[in-house]
Amino acid sequence: MSRESILLPAPMHGSVAAALEPRFTLHRLWQEDDPDAFLRAHGPSIRALAVSTLAGPVGADLFDRLPALEIVANFGVGYDNVDIAAARARGIVVTNTPGVLDEEVADLAVALLLATIRQLPQAERFLRAGLWRDGGFPLSPTLRGRRVGLLGLGGIGKAIARRLEGFGVDLAYHGRTRQAAVAYPWYPTPLALAEACDTLIAILPGGPATRHIIDAAVLAALGPQGVLINVARGSVVDQDALIDALRQGTILAAGLDVYAAEPEVPAELLALPNAVLLPHVGSASEHTRSAMGHLVADNLIAWFERGHPLTPV
Repeated sequence: MSRESILLPAPMHGSVAAALEPRFTLHRLWQEDDPDAFLRAHGPSIRALAVSTLAGPVGADLFDRLPALEIVANFGVGYDNVDIAAARARGIVVTNTPGVLDEEVADLAVALLLATIRQLPQAERFLRAGLWRDGGFPLSPTLRGRRVGLLGLGGIGKAIARRLEGFGVDLAYHGRTRQAAVAYPWYPTPLALAEACDTLIAILPGGPATRHIIDAAVLAALGPQGVLINVARGSVVDQDALIDALRQGTILAAGLDVYAAEPEVPAELLALPNAVLLPHVGSASEHTRSAMGHLVADNLIAWFERGHPLTPV
């Protein structure tokens, strides 16, 4: 196999470079003194991109500077950072990293659910502040008897559902279509799912089709004991409506791992005592990020060796 050039617009997990450098020449665009000049000189010969959300939106502007581009290998199961329509219009294949992060994100989702309902971060702050000496921490809500709705039932959603079955809660889901092999009740809209549940876990793709799919009406339908957990994308929730719902007691609490404009988190959200907030760590273990990096590399290797990537979008 000839030593093809691969462009990395922004830093990626070290496993990507470790797997690719023995076979390819890697160009790290962020290290170039003049990225624009580099693209003018070398862009026409580059056939592959390896990207993550750190690269920002990847679309027509960059594709047009890489006329020989054949494949974009994305680090992540979500790929809303890549303009799929622009890629398809140019015959560019896009890959992602499904499967290898399902279990890790599902673990985090359940941990975030328990932390939010049982108020574990609040309890720890209570102890660290020395307040236990003056009396016990207030009684928390419970997972017992809850009806949990999964907004999205792909690989990660199913992994979350398997875990929650062990907690003895009722499960239901919404997806674009009913899945014949799934026994949980299916609801045709997010609003209908929220009306049937008091706990909603968002695990669906981002992008224009799902922007603000969780709006003020969906939050109100969860009710005053309602809990929202978002391990999907910040764009799927109307963040302003969520802040209002938490302030006004429209819902009980929220646990968030993702936000509308990461890494920025609104001060209004940070100030809310009924919000448990994490810095987008759903798949952020060394084990899983390494597996994701290897899949990015394996997609590129398969493309240049056989003309078929392993996990095309």
